[in-house]
Amino acid sequence: MEKLNFQSPQDGEALEFYVIEQTRVNGVNYLLVTEEEEGDCDAFILKDLSRENEEEAMYEMVESEEELEYISRIFSEILEDVDFTM
Repeated sequence: MEKLNFQSPQDGEALEFYVIEQTRVNGVNYLLVTEEEEGDCDAFILKDLSRENEEEAMYEMVESEEELEYISRIFSEILEDVDFTM
């Protein structure tokens, strides 16, 4: 499982997430990530906001209820053995 390091834009705090899955919807990349490598834990969906030629990717957590529900359903179909609860 791939582990990524992120830096919070608000306070510069370093955050580590494990990438469970990724998908591309309507030309936008999304990552399903967790803070723990295994077991039951909170998961987050990150949306790639970076431009095509940028060296570093820029992600933000999906907060829109409609977008979150839609992308969660897609990840649920990809990962048949994972249950999502909101």
